[in-house]
Amino acid sequence: MDKDILRTARADNRVAIVTGGGQGIGLAVAKALARDGVAVAIGDIDEQTARTAAEAIRTGGGRAISRRTDVTVAADARALVDAALNEFGRLDCAVNNAGITLPPIPMADIDDETWDRLFAINLSGVRNCMRAEIPVMLKAGAGSIVNMGSTLGLVGARGSAAYVASKHAVVGLTKAAALDYAKAGIRINVVCPGPVQTAMMFVHLASNPTLIEDTRATMPSGRFVEADEAAAAVVWLCSPGGSGVYGQALTVDGGWTAI
Repeated sequence: MDKDILRTARADNRVAIVTGGGQGIGLAVAKALARDGVAVAIGDIDEQTARTAAEAIRTGGGRAISRRTDVTVAADARALVDAALNEFGRLDCAVNNAGITLPPIPMADIDDETWDRLFAINLSGVRNCMRAEIPVMLKAGAGSIVNMGSTLGLVGARGSAAYVASKHAVVGLTKAAALDYAKAGIRINVVCPGPVQTAMMFVHLASNPTLIEDTRATMPSGRFVEADEAAAAVVWLCSPGGSGVYGQALTVDGGWTAI
């Protein structure tokens, strides 16, 4: 079979997992994948938002299921993978997007409970998901994993030590895992968006409203990045078009880190 035809056939039958897919960037990713013809299994700690997202995709003619998923629990990550396999019969792509942020706080003022919770979700959650996804992709001989990083996984920022550290760790984890599985046909990359106009970002900045305009003023593009723009990068990495990309941190930030 012609290689281009084979790639198209695979693309038309792809299946993806999206964690944190009930809102924000994760929701934009789930919808964008569905528009690209990909069946989507949406996991989210908020069961209702996950269900609503899946229903919206099905209403639009796409294929989607939902499951409450706490990525800090390894069994939940495995159950989401199993749900995708049971419903759709395969797993081609995984978008490990679930994460949290904190209001600005100096590093020495972050209590242990807050620090541990943030790392449990932002870093260990990604690890838990990858450990559930990779064995399935190894059996299939191919797959694409996209972890959700941040521009703050590439640079520092005042008042964001825990978040910055967790996202730097996600970038490092991605690069190392990409080397482990590249020859097995699994591509692992990380998208680093920001600043993105989502509810989570505005919660992060809400303690100091002037930060919103101050941040916007630093954007070379003159505006915040839209969630759909970050989602487009994810969709490309999950597609045959991204077949040569391994272990990369793809930045979608309106030029913010180029300054």
